Formats: sequence, structure tokens, C-alpha cells
Amino acid sequence: MSTTPARVFAARLVGLPIFDPQGDQVGKVRDLVVAVRSEVHQPRVLGLVAEVFGRRRIFVPMTRVTNIDSGQVYTTGLLNMRRFEQRPTETLVIGQMLDRTVTIRGTGVTGTVYDVAMEQARNRDWVLSRVAVQEPAKGLRRRGQSHVVEWRDVDGLSRREEAQGATHLVAALNEMRPADAANMIHDLPPERRTAVVAALDDERLADVLEELPEEDQVEILEHLDSERAADVLEEMSPDDAADLIADLPPETAEALLELMEPEEAEDVRRLLSYVENTAGAMMTPEPVILGPDATIADALAHVRNPELTPALAALVYVCRQPLEPPTGKLLGVAHIQRLLREPPSTLVAGALDDSMEWLRPEATIDEVAAHLATYNLVAAPVVDEAGHLLGAVTVDDLLDHMLPEGWRDRAVRHHEDVS
Repeated sequence: MSTTPARVFAARLVGLPIFDPQGDQVGKVRDLVVAVRSEVHQPRVLGLVAEVFGRRRIFVPMTRVTNIDSGQVYTTGLLNMRRFEQRPTETLVIGQMLDRTVTIRGTGVTGTVYDVAMEQARNRDWVLSRVAVQEPAKGLRRRGQSHVVEWRDVDGLSRREEAQGATHLVAALNEMRPADAANMIHDLPPERRTAVVAALDDERLADVLEELPEEDQVEILEHLDSERAADVLEEMSPDDAADLIADLPPETAEALLELMEPEEAEDVRRLLSYVENTAGAMMTPEPVILGPDATIADALAHVRNPELTPALAALVYVCRQPLEPPTGKLLGVAHIQRLLREPPSTLVAGALDDSMEWLRPEATIDEVAAHLATYNLVAAPVVDEAGHLLGAVTVDDLLDHMLPEGWRDRAVRHHEDVS
């Protein structure tokens, strides 16, 4: 490893791509696995936890790592694709060491771990050599003083503490895509997961919940106090919130709906009123809806919203007043590709596609799939008998309902079975 830096900090490794000798990416770094023997001996780094295709986590021994350079990790390419299972003697640096409360020997300074560095020993083994510790904020300072000290000078890292914060782990999670953060949270020990959930803000927790398996969603929500649970549900997309609420006991579901803002609760109640696995139950009531007097420039400004999924941004729905579902009569839809070809000052009503059939809320999953395939769509409007727009079904909504229950976990197990 001639070009590998002498010292590598763990938090900077998270998310780095892992390549095989041919230069093909095989995964991303998610954590470091170490064997902690004592507070005097530097822990040996056993390997990396890597996330590969299918959101499966595998173990990459350090003996398979050939280089860490310029924000990339290179391996021999000979990787065991069996799912990583942590052993009792192993510790995860990101998942279990960050935010640990420690004391610096000789100074009495107490703080929390915000990073750990590894380097190669003379025998070529990788070991944890430095610990980055941050003191609590004092006075008007926003952050406490930081120290980077030798492993042997820190007391508190060799024992498993019950009370452990989550500030620095949450900071790492906030840098990940929601699906990646959800995968890491899914694998955390229960007490660590509780601390992380408590530290995440409502919007981020909502994003992560949408990516977790159903049983994880219910377990996390049931451990929140009712007020916060309602706040998090409000931050979720209404269709995802409805799916989650449908998995809760009826009394709990009703109590949370009562605590939600009336407008948000109304959207969720409306989705819950439809038969499961129909267009009405899987649609989102928040597509891009404009009136007939809107210009193409108005439409393009709306679909640029980074919070929209690509599928929701693919179509603009033009309706008569009111513009909140159920709207006035749906006049037609405008495809993003058509909008890009038209002068921005012209009316969006002049670029409408009104030739296709609209979906009805009682349409089955198979009918929705056939509709999207027939018209080559990634989204389609759902209307009532009078032609009022109720919402839109997107291809990701469809896949989420077509895949078997617990598909996120099953995908992992399936790849294990075939490897």
C-alpha cells in the first residue's frame, strides 16, 4: 500500500466507493470492524463492512484491501458475498464507538468520541491508533475544544457503555442517502438505534422511515411519544404515512391521526378509505397541480423542486379550481419533455395530453401496471367519476406495492442464497 495515507480517519471512509482490480465499483464502505482487547493495546482492524448490490452488507478483510487513495478503496476483488454478521468480540467503529463518553488520561478531560484513526503497524496489520475527542461546549462556544490523542491515553473505549449519545453518528447518517441511512439504522443494536432515532430531526427520520421494512417502521414509531410520532407522520409522504398507519393497532392509528395537523390527517384518512392495493390506496395526493392560466415557465419552476421524486416531476396536472385534491375537472397532463420544447411564456394548457384514459381509484395493481405500460408512463392521474383529480400513481408507488411484503429484507436474503 505504498500510496495509502499513513493515517486514515474512519468517518472519512464512510461512503467511499470500493473497486476491484479492474476498476469496477463493487460496493461502498459503511463501517470498520475492530477487535478491542484492552485500553492499552491498539485494537486490530479486522476489516470493512461494505454495502454491495441489493443493499446487502458483507465483510471485507483488511487483507483484501490493497489501497486506500484519493477517496477510493481498492481490493483484490476476491470477496466473500455472505452477509456480514457481527460477532460478540467485534466492535463497529461508526456504529458503536462514535459518541462514546471517554476520559483523556493524565488530564481528566472528559468528552465524546467524534472520530477514530487507523494506521498500519510494523507487522502490516491495521490498528486503531488515534482517538478524536470533543469536550462539551462551554460558555458562548458552540463547540467544545477538540483533542486527537493516542489510543492508550483514552479511558472508556474498551467497555460497552449503556448510555451513549448519537450526535456524531447522526452527523454521519445525515450525509447518506435515506436508503443507506435506513440500512445502517436497521443493523444497529436496539439501544443504539433508540439513541439515533431520538437525535434525528423529524424530517430526516421521516425520510429514513420510508426506506425501512414495515416491522422496523412500526417498532420505531411505537417507541416515540405520541406527539413526536404525529409530527414525523406529517413529514412523511401521505401514501407512505397511510401504509404505516394501516399497520398500527386501530386505537393507536386513530390517536395519531387526531394529533396530526387536520390537512395532513385528511389526506391520510382519504388514502386509508380506499381498498388496499388499488390506485386510490397507493396514489400520492401531492402531484404538481396547476391551473389553466399557468405558463410553461411556471410549470418548469414547480418540477425543479428537489423534494419531488423523478416520477412526480415527470408530469404536470392541469385542473380547474380548486387546485387541492379533489380538484376541479382535470383538463389534461403535460409531460416534462413537451414542456422543455415549448416557449416558456406560453400557457401550459396549450401543451396538454388529453388523449389517454384516466385511472379510477378502484383500479387494481394489475390494471395500474397495464396502464403505465400501455402509455409508457412513470406516473398517471387518478380521477373520480366526475373527472376530479384525486392524486397520482407513480411507478415507484406501484413497485412498492407489487413487491412482496418485507421485500427490502427479502432482497438481502435472496442474494445470500444465490451467492
